[in-house]
Amino acid sequence: MPGEGILRNAWAVIPAAGVGARLRPHTYTTPKALLHVAGRPIVGHILDRVAAAGIERVALIVGAMGDQIVDYARRAHSFREVAFRVQAERKGLGHAIWMSRDVVSGDPALIVYGDTIFEGDLTPAFEADADGVIGVKQVEDPSRFGVVCVEGGRVVRLVEKPPTFVSNLAIPGVNFFRNTALLYDCLDELIARGITTLGEYQATDAFAMMVERGGVLKTFPVEAWYDCGVPEAVLDTNRHLLERLPPPDLKGQAIVVPPAFVSPSACVKNAVIGPHVSIAEGATVENAVVRDSIIGVNAVVRDCILDRSLIGNGAVVQGGAQRLNVGDSSEISFR
Repeated sequence: MPGEGILRNAWAVIPAAGVGARLRPHTYTTPKALLHVAGRPIVGHILDRVAAAGIERVALIVGAMGDQIVDYARRAHSFREVAFRVQAERKGLGHAIWMSRDVVSGDPALIVYGDTIFEGDLTPAFEADADGVIGVKQVEDPSRFGVVCVEGGRVVRLVEKPPTFVSNLAIPGVNFFRNTALLYDCLDELIARGITTLGEYQATDAFAMMVERGGVLKTFPVEAWYDCGVPEAVLDTNRHLLERLPPPDLKGQAIVVPPAFVSPSACVKNAVIGPHVSIAEGATVENAVVRDSIIGVNAVVRDCILDRSLIGNGAVVQGGAQRLNVGDSSEISFR
């Protein structure tokens, strides 16, 4: 495996303390990182990529209900170590990464933001001769992101959410650092001096300080990344990821319009499923038509039609049939 030597002692650092305010009511009882998308929790997709890369140690930065995330990570893969730190106050991604300093302790680290499901080959990041390698992707509106400027193959400048155009190379949130000692020194300085941007300690500012101190940062391309910050974004991510999965075989119990995912432990009967439907473990869907929706763990959906819907874990949604006597040239709509 490329980069196997350096990955032997590497950590995956995953900041996952976000409260997911824009995803309420789901995040009142479930951490944002554990919301299901295309058959897996958000953090599950990240951990799959971490394990596939050959990294065996994971450091999670969690907040409220963080024990659920840690328990999931310990069950999901046979990682050699799963450590965690609790970020009681949300002070930014830079602060979250800084909290992992005693865990990483100078070893290499792949840092993946906990709400970033990404696609791309990590090999260039692991093989680059640099203190750090920043994942980048060109975007149309760079003002929404941290961005990098590159000259001669090296990062020369980084800016968080620039108000005027600086670069269209955005930072999705997948970065690999060989020289974590320098990274954490810069984070120490940010926090000691109270250097914030937009009211928070920014990882982008720490990366910029590394460059100012002579650190060599390079970039590698991220093919795609999917944000899961609001319900429509979660559904959009679900659509994209389901396109890569084989259709489920429900043994004639239901009609499946792919793409779709149905957990083997789910019960689906007398239903039409899809396209773009994800049904989690333990869920029940009966006498229903479901499309472009996510059905959570142990949820129940009966006797209804769902479209563009998020059904939380353990929720029950039941409908009923309509009896109509509709005359010619009439139009009836149920909304």
